[in-house]
Amino acid sequence: MQLKIMPKKKRLPAGRVALILFLCQMISALEVPLDPKLLEDLVQPPTITQQSPKDYIIDPRENIVIQCEAKGKPPPSFSWTRNGTHFDIDKDPLVTMKPGSGTLTINIMSEGKAETYEGVYQCTARNERGAAISNNIVVRPSRSPLWTKEKLEPITLRNGQSLVLPCRPPLGLPPPIIFWMDNSFQRLPQSERVSQGLNGDLYFSNVLPEDTREDYICYARFNHTQTIQQKQPISVKVISAKPNRERPPTFLTPEGNTSNKEELRGNVLSLECIAEGLPTPVIYWIKEDGTLPTNRTFYRNFKKTLQIIQVSEADSGNYQCIAKNALGAIHHTISVTVKAAPYWILAPQNLVLSPGEDGSLICRANGNPKPRISWLSNGVPIEIAPDDPSRKIDGDTIIFSNVQERSSAVYQCNASNEYGYLLANAFVNVLAEPPRILTSANTLYQVIANRPALLDCAFFGSPLPTIEWFKGAKGSALRDDIYVLHENGTLEIPVAQKDSTGTYTCVARNKLGMAKNEVHLEIKDPTRIIKQPEYAVVQRGSTVSFECKVKHDHTLTLTITWLKDNGELPSDGRFTVDKDHLEVADVRDSDGGAYTCVANTTLDMVSASAVLSVVAPTPTPAPIYDVPNPPFDLELTDQLDKSVQLSWTPGDDNNSPITKFIIEYEDAMHEAGLWRHQTEVSGMQTTAQLKLSPYVNYSFRVMAVNSLGRSLPSEPSEQYLTKAAEPDTNPTAVEGLGSEPDNLVITWKPLNGFESNGPGLQYKVSWLQKDGDDEWASVVVANVSKYIVSGTPTFVPYLIKVQALNDVGFAPEPAVVMGHSGEDLPMVAPGNVRVNVVNSTLAEVHWDPVPLKSIRGHLQGYRIYYWKAQEGSLKRNRRHIEKKILTFQGNKTHGMLPGLEPFSHYALNVRVVNGKGEGPASPDRVFNTPEGVPSAPSSLKIINPTLDSLTLEWDPPSRPNGILTEYTLKYQPINSTHELGPLVDLKIPANKTRWTLKNLNFSTRYKFYFYAQTAAGSGSQITEEAVTTVDEGAGKAMASRQVDIATQGWFIGLMCAVALLILILLIVCFIRRNKGGKYPVKEKEDAHADPEIQPMKEDDGTFGEYSDAEDHKPLKKGSRTPSDRTVKKEDSDDSLVDYGEGVNGQFNEDGSFIGQYSGKKEKEPAEGNESSEAPSPVNAMNSFV
Repeated sequence: MQLKIMPKKKRLPAGRVALILFLCQMISALEVPLDPKLLEDLVQPPTITQQSPKDYIIDPRENIVIQCEAKGKPPPSFSWTRNGTHFDIDKDPLVTMKPGSGTLTINIMSEGKAETYEGVYQCTARNERGAAISNNIVVRPSRSPLWTKEKLEPITLRNGQSLVLPCRPPLGLPPPIIFWMDNSFQRLPQSERVSQGLNGDLYFSNVLPEDTREDYICYARFNHTQTIQQKQPISVKVISAKPNRERPPTFLTPEGNTSNKEELRGNVLSLECIAEGLPTPVIYWIKEDGTLPTNRTFYRNFKKTLQIIQVSEADSGNYQCIAKNALGAIHHTISVTVKAAPYWILAPQNLVLSPGEDGSLICRANGNPKPRISWLSNGVPIEIAPDDPSRKIDGDTIIFSNVQERSSAVYQCNASNEYGYLLANAFVNVLAEPPRILTSANTLYQVIANRPALLDCAFFGSPLPTIEWFKGAKGSALRDDIYVLHENGTLEIPVAQKDSTGTYTCVARNKLGMAKNEVHLEIKDPTRIIKQPEYAVVQRGSTVSFECKVKHDHTLTLTITWLKDNGELPSDGRFTVDKDHLEVADVRDSDGGAYTCVANTTLDMVSASAVLSVVAPTPTPAPIYDVPNPPFDLELTDQLDKSVQLSWTPGDDNNSPITKFIIEYEDAMHEAGLWRHQTEVSGMQTTAQLKLSPYVNYSFRVMAVNSLGRSLPSEPSEQYLTKAAEPDTNPTAVEGLGSEPDNLVITWKPLNGFESNGPGLQYKVSWLQKDGDDEWASVVVANVSKYIVSGTPTFVPYLIKVQALNDVGFAPEPAVVMGHSGEDLPMVAPGNVRVNVVNSTLAEVHWDPVPLKSIRGHLQGYRIYYWKAQEGSLKRNRRHIEKKILTFQGNKTHGMLPGLEPFSHYALNVRVVNGKGEGPASPDRVFNTPEGVPSAPSSLKIINPTLDSLTLEWDPPSRPNGILTEYTLKYQPINSTHELGPLVDLKIPANKTRWTLKNLNFSTRYKFYFYAQTAAGSGSQITEEAVTTVDEGAGKAMASRQVDIATQGWFIGLMCAVALLILILLIVCFIRRNKGGKYPVKEKEDAHADPEIQPMKEDDGTFGEYSDAEDHKPLKKGSRTPSDRTVKKEDSDDSLVDYGEGVNGQFNEDGSFIGQYSGKKEKEPAEGNESSEAPSPVNAMNSFV
């Protein structure tokens, strides 16, 4: 089996015949390895490796050293130019060049001056393959001139005035650092009121008497020469008079309302505004056309200076400083322009080509203004350099084709504008070299099992060789292992197993030849401690032994070392080490501590520890029984990717043996502060092997449990961050539902941080149209739990899966779930709609189902719209008709319409319903309901009573529910004892609304029962009562109508007064009886009882003979009004007759109320003399009053 090197690190599964990928033959930035084996005959153009800075400021008190180092084969020679002309170092005795280098040393300490050697220097390194040049190095000696002498007059000013103390330091190279101090070399304090400007001047927004002093001194420190220059002291006297009047701010610097500032890209932009005023102004900064960059903006000098670091072109714009105090505010606008010296976008890289190959050098730079690109060849402008037919200049690119060995040269790219320049050397080295392997032959690699193995194969050749790896004999299989191939030829086996042992061959090939090298790999067993030392508690003076049994690879040499508290064992004869035991005799208090067994081989190391506690043999105190003390000394060992060993020292069991230990963990990365259960172990154990999840920052704590309860938790262990791994699980609750007809919304429950197993948690969302010809489409998303696929067909089944991945890899292949793209409204209406009228209020509707493809969504059911319509006006009044709706769930093809009105003309249509809504309506189907029984007549009035006649008037039923055939009138007399007489039945034509009864008894009360009839039967009845007149002389007496006085205001007031009087009488009676006397009024009442109040029972105050409405006892003699059930509509505002026809209310199927609210149905009139009504409590009250 062979492996070829790939240009990038990439995993390749085993089992392929050859794992080959070529490095590009045209490689940029390739360095020829200057291995001693290659240096003998391999040539390379010069490369500048070290040079002095472009702006080189030197200390005039020391020798001048101008660096220029280069490498190449053969070793390059060096020459210099100064100010553009050849610098002959042999003619100047003070100048020497370092052997094997181009570095110059100018000895000015013995004689000469630094100013003599100021100038622009450039170094050239040359060999037979070309010439490389350095930057132009501008050499200038540093300068620290003295202050010019000047006479400074004392300054006198009044309290509150502003003041500027000038510094004006001498111009030095580099510029000095300015600060103000006094004669004692103490820095002068600064504040919002007093501060130093960028130019070194000292600004006072307003002066105070304490500013008076004679030693304001400006100092200039020149760091290059380590010197400090001092200005003459300035004397300031502040007159302590009444301070000046308060004033609004004005700027001390800068002047005017606007100013300009120019800065170069990458520098620090410093803007300054200092204001005077009383009280002291405060400075604010804003950017007029944007916001200040948050991470690069800093305020200095009490916010008087705004600094933006790493300034770029985007920072150009108008900046405004605002000075504000209690009397006003002013502002100053600074227009900032950011220019840029040239900077690289793509610098040219070295090329190593073989004869006949093609290549290119690219030089791209940017700046403001745009830099100009120029090329040089071996330090000579390319326009005047010797012609090379293999090269072609195209702006910032040199293109090489069919190069030959004479094409080797060093090219320089110069990018320059008014603010600076860039210079880069890049060689083109045309070599024809067969492959060479630089790794030593037959190198032996020994690796512990389950760890990575790296097999080296350093190589060189031109053209660039292809690298292939073989294991064993050529063509042998690599089984199912995974290999990683690196650019430098190294073969990596991420997890080496026993079967990885063997001989591996690295083969390098190019068109000029082949080279190969064999290396050998041996896989060793890991070293393991199979019996660890155990925690021990011993009494002082006794002997203790620790055991540490180790298993290791027999081909490796094992060394076991014992440590105490991570240090060497005491050099004491009491400590004996014998093979796998450590014994300590005559134990002392100082012997307590942690003892560690360390097992070493040449390849790995393991360790295990135990704690020795030394106790004094003291008398046993009276036992104290309690929960255990918390464990302590938690330690993590054997830290592997998915497991760790936790050990601890138990606390005191408080005389109740520890039965178990509970181990909890905290994930500080994902759930800081939350402790979760890890495992439980026996109370005899002090170690536990814990299984871990990847990418979790674990801390552990232990609690001990005995028969009395659980201890407090131990202190947390150290934190242990496990390595990241692929996720173990995939998101759950994966669904696919469309929110629009042309999309598919895929949702899932994301993994939590603990389940992510590593950084960079993402989700690979895949979908495939079921029964389609497309392949799986997928997208990778992060930090979301939803993805919308657009442009899908309407309501099409999709196969969906969501797979978790992180920076390490993918979770296992996820399960596939079924989803659907978005629904749209159904396209087709149900067909063949048929109506079967069951009875006058119920109809059955049938229809044919809609084809599933036309539903375009999940079938929710069918919806019937029906409404009452008048014949001939179905379409005209459609908009004004109230429609009722019934929905039938699922794939039903029929449904019942209840609550219909009899003898009515109905229309309906049917629509199919999906998750999106309703489809089109089927054609309207009309049907008629048969007749039903009518409602009660709308009203019944009795008028024109005479001695022997009564006239009845009525209104027809509000809902005839058919064609009325006739009315039925029943009536019977009521005698003085409220007994009912014989019932008379009378039929009246349907077209009548008035009827006169004759031959009635005079001065007699009659009760009437009146109802209408259709072909379907009799309807609800309405009742009424009336009385014939006493005699003719009494005039035309109106029929007596019952008035419900219980609802009258005067009656309610009267009854309240009576109740109050009775209550007062009862209280007075109770008081009199308690005193033993008899209330005289009560005696009189007992002797002269009023017969009118006899119905009131004495014992409980209830009305006599009041009964439930269902009682049919006759009314007592003397009741002057009929039952409240027969109170006429016009006489009572609260009569139940107002609410309907005396029938129970009904409800539609959809819950709508049918019919008006009504009272209880009247009972059928009784034959004979028995009363059909219960006595009314109102009647009893009428008798009472």
